[in-house]
Amino acid sequence: MTQVAEIGVAPALVDAIAAGARGLDQPVAPETAVQLAGYLMLLSKWNRTYNLTAVRDPADMVVRHVLDSLAVRPWVRSAGRLADVGSGPGIPGIILAIADPTLDVTLIDSNLKMTRFAETAIRTLGLPNVRVVRGRVESLPADQFDQVISRAYASTSDFLTSTAHLARPGGEWLAMKGRVDVATPETMPDKFEIREIMPLTVPGLNAERHLLIFQRETMS
Repeated sequence: MTQVAEIGVAPALVDAIAAGARGLDQPVAPETAVQLAGYLMLLSKWNRTYNLTAVRDPADMVVRHVLDSLAVRPWVRSAGRLADVGSGPGIPGIILAIADPTLDVTLIDSNLKMTRFAETAIRTLGLPNVRVVRGRVESLPADQFDQVISRAYASTSDFLTSTAHLARPGGEWLAMKGRVDVATPETMPDKFEIREIMPLTVPGLNAERHLLIFQRETMS
């Protein structure tokens, strides 16, 4: 049983999430919108004390956190195992896990206050498909995940290098980015190739967003 009702979810927040998801062509069920709103209310509450995100207003969080995360949902393998690296307070991992309960999501972060919040959110929202690993990504066992995602790494090269061992054969790396210079792409580590660069449109966000999808180089 979740404790969402105890958080005091604002109906306007639920409506904004549902409308934004429709705008993405990623509609969510009413109960999913309530859970997502509950996550934002909990994040906003903790944020006043622990400064988990620079976004302070829950209404702004709808766009910058929820819709930004839902924008990559078409490229996330349903029923797959997903690692969210440098997850912070659980973004995008918790949001994707709420939107698709068939996902098995592991949140990876070394920051104590971030992982404590994520653990609290998982318990409060009743998310059996999410777990938290507190520690460095390099220490995790290899070949566990179908996909590895992050929107918090400073460079694509660092993201791919530090997580190269995590994905199974045939796996993918999803890097959420802002502006991307297609003519001058970031340097990639050996044995990786970029498969797609997907421009994203996030309702209400006046900024460029892209999803970069990587895989291991295939033998010719």
